[in-house]
Amino acid sequence: MLYQPEIELMPRAQMRELQSRRLREQVDYLYKNVPFYKKKLKEAGVDPAAIKSIEDIHKLPFTKKTDLRDNYPFGLVAVPQTDIARIHCSSGTTGKPTVVAYTKGDLDIFSECIARSLTAAGCRPGMVMQNAYGYGLFTGGLGLHYGAERLGMAVVPVSGGMTERQIMLLQDFGTDAICCTPSYALTIAEELARQGIDKSKLKLKYAVLGAEPWTESIRASVEAGLGVTATNIYGLSEVMGPGVSQEDHEEKGTGSYIWEDHFFPEIVDKDTGEPLPEGQTGVLVFTTLTKKAMPVLRYWTNDITSIYYDTTGKRTHVKMGQIIGRADDMLIIRGVNLFHTQVEAVLQNFTELTTNYQLLVKRDGKMDEVEVNVELGTGLYNALGRQPLTTDLINSNDRLSAMYRSLQKKIKDNIGLTMKVHLMAPGEIPRSEGGKTNRIIDTRKKD
Repeated sequence: MLYQPEIELMPRAQMRELQSRRLREQVDYLYKNVPFYKKKLKEAGVDPAAIKSIEDIHKLPFTKKTDLRDNYPFGLVAVPQTDIARIHCSSGTTGKPTVVAYTKGDLDIFSECIARSLTAAGCRPGMVMQNAYGYGLFTGGLGLHYGAERLGMAVVPVSGGMTERQIMLLQDFGTDAICCTPSYALTIAEELARQGIDKSKLKLKYAVLGAEPWTESIRASVEAGLGVTATNIYGLSEVMGPGVSQEDHEEKGTGSYIWEDHFFPEIVDKDTGEPLPEGQTGVLVFTTLTKKAMPVLRYWTNDITSIYYDTTGKRTHVKMGQIIGRADDMLIIRGVNLFHTQVEAVLQNFTELTTNYQLLVKRDGKMDEVEVNVELGTGLYNALGRQPLTTDLINSNDRLSAMYRSLQKKIKDNIGLTMKVHLMAPGEIPRSEGGKTNRIIDTRKKD
């Protein structure tokens, strides 16, 4: 089953004509409505009239995440504020989030792309979909919700967490499909096993997983643990949210279809930015062809993958391979984008601490966790009599205990992750040559 066969089966030549027309309109629209893009195009020596077809896209400058941060909150919005229907945010490298805005028309396209994606994942009208993505500023929860309703599914808006309740609802509501992160799907599977629940007694058939990188071995574990067919949904807030691309449940492992009538993909060299041919690996770049509130030209995702056409696939749209890494040092932990500089920004507000810190990334069972090592300043350490910084000492010292609790709360509030904090003596965190600290120690085993 295809959700929109006339689009999903569109001949490639016709798709190029559609993309070319939409790109011309989008460049002209941004030039007239967003001062940032007008300036950027002029600096690049690009006259909008020179963009004749989608083949000219390489003439356009890239948009980077720093551009979104530098124009926080609404500097890249192309419509009057009265036309904005929704505002979402994603995490950034400072205290300020990356803002994305939508018109009603944008939200309609968002729902359309999610409905396409869920159909490719095996979902059908009349099924029950349990949405365990987080609701709120994160695009995943509401994005999947409205797309599933568009498809004609009954949505259970349970959000994330409370695993025992998730399992109760899976049983009681006869859930057909669940949407969540891969790591949380594994957590639910483990809880099913712990409770001795026979997964074959569930009606669950499909798991639509995204918001963090995952592997074929994780897919195998999810499918075995939940008794489902698991597929990958991909997206990013700056482009739309989830539903930019989707695996077909009958073509697993062959890549995810990119809905290229709305999002034109490129692969470029991570060092030079030069476009790479089909099948080669590089940085994934997207141009939004239909978005109106906050379109982006050649958005540099930092995701490393390849794109290619699968002549044996069900659809004519291009496919993207598995994300094999990042062009920067961003971590994705339980669906939250994390830069070590976000932690640094929090630590800077605590004068009792030094600037020396380290993130420890580990996998606790099936869930990724981050812990923070941070050194006390010499003043407080000396005032404590240079004692070992044990849990008992932290709990018994009012000043130390208050600072420790405040630090954990600030990390949770600003970043969205709960992190265990380890207070260390000055100089205890290892330094590399040149006196620099290795900020991230990732001990997760690569599948």
